[in-house]
Amino acid sequence: MERSTLPPRPDDAAGRTARVALVLLTAVNLLNYLDRFVVAALVEPMKHDLALSDAQVGWILTSFIVVYTVASPAFGALGDRLARPPLLGLGVALWSAATSVAGFARSFAALLAARAAVGIGEAAYGTISPGLIADHYPESRRGRAYAVFFMAIPVGAALGYVVGGLVERLLGWRASFLVAGAPGLLLAWACARLPDPPRGARDAATGREGKTPPGAITATYARLLRNPAYAWAVVGYAAYTFAVGGMANWMPAFLERVRGVPRVEATVQFGAIVVATGLAGTIAGGLVADALRARWRAADLWVSGVATLAAAPLVVVVFRAEGRAAYLAALVGAQLLLFACTGPVNAAIMAAVSPSERATAAALSIFAIHAFGDVPAPVLVGALSDRRSLGEAVLIVPVAVFLGGAVWTWGAWRRERAARKAR
Repeated sequence: MERSTLPPRPDDAAGRTARVALVLLTAVNLLNYLDRFVVAALVEPMKHDLALSDAQVGWILTSFIVVYTVASPAFGALGDRLARPPLLGLGVALWSAATSVAGFARSFAALLAARAAVGIGEAAYGTISPGLIADHYPESRRGRAYAVFFMAIPVGAALGYVVGGLVERLLGWRASFLVAGAPGLLLAWACARLPDPPRGARDAATGREGKTPPGAITATYARLLRNPAYAWAVVGYAAYTFAVGGMANWMPAFLERVRGVPRVEATVQFGAIVVATGLAGTIAGGLVADALRARWRAADLWVSGVATLAAAPLVVVVFRAEGRAAYLAALVGAQLLLFACTGPVNAAIMAAVSPSERATAAALSIFAIHAFGDVPAPVLVGALSDRRSLGEAVLIVPVAVFLGGAVWTWGAWRRERAARKAR
């Protein structure tokens, strides 16, 4: 057996390289989500300073995701064909610079353009990172590796709310963008110098090879769309992302307007809940999926589906219960369950495709989950809020949570049934 097929050990050079890569990519992912959610903490001051409507705020919240969605297929194709670290470094540098520039915007159009430019850089990072991690870790340990990587989501999101809220209070909302963007410029250089293992290096024991994908990019997309395990994971992920995008972008404003929580308290309180539940939920989801994988072929989708279905009624309580203790308890429970899905669903997507097509698979997944998920969600919630009220608009969130859980559970059941028939 070749060395590349062995799981990393503490005294193994490949293991040390894998851990260094994972730590760096996780740090950058943390800045990624800090950048995404710092703007959510600044909704009210931006709205009043620039005289924005809620619909315009919705477009600012989602503009970078529109560009991210459109640019991802191009970076996915490049990521499967070119050296990956230079593309990563370029992406991190671009989005960090664009975030900093947003602090100088003086109009809706200027702020919209700066936030949209962030999506170009994030497209490079988002499409390439999952496959790079898969090439450092064997499938038996990817649940844990992805759990570490995706812990950056709650920590980064929470820091976005906290940094945005606190810096805005001290120095104004423009300074928050500068604080969020500067660190990424330092990490971009480190990303460009990461090792680039052969594609499929940790999948050799399964007989899968990491050769250049055959045919044109359209042929690759066609193969992915005909892959039921991949398709069910992505469809459920789109509904899940719609729910999470709507909730994450509007929750601080909901707490302030509907529940009467002071602005700084709303951003810091929600940020604290996100980081605590995100860390616990993400790690638990990855560990449970790894533990169940020996028994259940679709363990990643089972964990994602069951956890999301359980979260749906709790999200209803979050938005309908008026008592502080009730809605905060429901928020903690819902966030724990929703974050438990982040590692398993991405592990399921990577496991369902060839190592030579992982960047393209990630790109197509990114395109789908954002085009049908958190691109329309903030805008739709904002538009419904303008027509009725924010308290009513957010009720579309639990519907999307339920749909995501139902699709994942159905996909897991179908995969288990197909596996039994193949025996």
